[in-house]
Amino acid sequence: MLPVIIAGAGPIGLALALALSRHGVPSVVLDGSDAGVVRRAARTCVLPPDVAHWARLSGAAEHATTWTGWRTTVRGRVVEEAVFTEERSPVHLPQHALEEALWRATGRTGLVEILSPARLVDLEQHESGVTAHLAAEPAGGASSREGSHLIGCDGARSTVRKLLGVAFPGRTAVERYAVAALRGGVPETGEAALHRALPTPRRTGGARAEPPEVLVRPLLGDEVRLDWPLPPEEGPVTPDALLERVERTLVGLNDGELPPHELLDTGVYACHQRLARWWRSGRVLLAGDAAHLVGALGTQQVAEGLRDVDNLAWKLAADRRPGGAEGLLESYVEERRGAMGARLRAVDQALPVVRGRGGRGGRLTGRGRLTLPADAHLGRGALGEPGRYAIPGQRTAGDGPAIGNPVVDVAVTALDGERGRLVDRLGGPLLLVLTAPGARVWDARHWLSAGLMPDLAGAVSALPLPAELLVADAYPDAAAHTLLVVRPDGRLAAALAGADRRALERCIGDLTDLPVG
Repeated sequence: MLPVIIAGAGPIGLALALALSRHGVPSVVLDGSDAGVVRRAARTCVLPPDVAHWARLSGAAEHATTWTGWRTTVRGRVVEEAVFTEERSPVHLPQHALEEALWRATGRTGLVEILSPARLVDLEQHESGVTAHLAAEPAGGASSREGSHLIGCDGARSTVRKLLGVAFPGRTAVERYAVAALRGGVPETGEAALHRALPTPRRTGGARAEPPEVLVRPLLGDEVRLDWPLPPEEGPVTPDALLERVERTLVGLNDGELPPHELLDTGVYACHQRLARWWRSGRVLLAGDAAHLVGALGTQQVAEGLRDVDNLAWKLAADRRPGGAEGLLESYVEERRGAMGARLRAVDQALPVVRGRGGRGGRLTGRGRLTLPADAHLGRGALGEPGRYAIPGQRTAGDGPAIGNPVVDVAVTALDGERGRLVDRLGGPLLLVLTAPGARVWDARHWLSAGLMPDLAGAVSALPLPAELLVADAYPDAAAHTLLVVRPDGRLAAALAGADRRALERCIGDLTDLPVG
């Protein structure tokens, strides 16, 4: 069977190749750059809990850290605190560590071929697939590859998007940040913190500098990343000016003293707001930076790209099955483009509030205005929540759990008696979870052949997509003997009466766009 062609060997392209391999789907990744992975200590990514599994799946967990909590201060006064459990904390790691781990992980699958350098110059679609025309570099020869689909994960200047003629409207440089990575110098609390108007001593000349706003995010060990938003009127940031920012911030964080520290990396980056006009043309789709750009107010572009991957991979695998799953591919566009449109609108509305530049949102005052910049990191509100999808044919048994939300992690038991966590089984087949109080108390052999289990096991084997039946003692807001249908991307698709086999068949038919029974 033809592979999926993935244009772009950045974190999103590699993650998609790895995700497809978990569904048994081969892929060819076109690496259009000969620069390799760029190692920058100040270039990091924050993965919220719903995509934090990518640190583990890639093998990058050893380079990642979680935070014990969050603190927001204004002029030294704490206005908000939050405590994270390890399971609900964001994961913070250098982006190059994630990329290097993904390179290694894809190489171990036996299903991923990486062509490097391989620059896409044209594409053609036909009834059975896509032809990607390549310019071999540096020799200058030409070649082509055939695939079932082609996915553009080739960044903000996407060649795939341009070949499709897709507009990429939006705004450039809605915010600019100076950043630095340090070893030492920041009190080791394990917390991430946003300090707005951080008090600092007077300058040597006696003039008081404007109190800085700084975002402090711990990395592994005693390393930390600092971010300072730059005023719109500020021009280029010189190395001396950036060093002064570092030292003033460290003095403010350490009661007036400049502690020993090592400056690892610095830089300045701009956050853009863009959304591709459409994400799909037949068998060609866009994902990651090729489809959207976000990043202001703590929103995380890599995390959003990984949400694209989680949503798209299993749908691509389903569409390659006999009969296809046309509706599923279209649902990727509807769900993810809708979620990104909402995220971009939220940033546009919040920026005037946070930065005090007037506008529609300027009416928000008080504590809400002070704590709004924490929303993206705390996973709340329009800036931070992963979003809820409108699942086709969604069904719930009574006042059950919210359909379309990320699944809640619970302990589960498989039919072979293996026990583990629900989130650790995502990314493969559909998961059907039966809530059965006492299941973890009794040995699996006592309930596998009793009650609903034999009939459910038979129903699972007849579904048009691979599915796994699991049992949980309980699930929030779900009654006993509820059957939860969990998509491979971790979204709850339905909560059904466990004994209603016909409801299950209708649900899977609606969900997968494939015939059932």
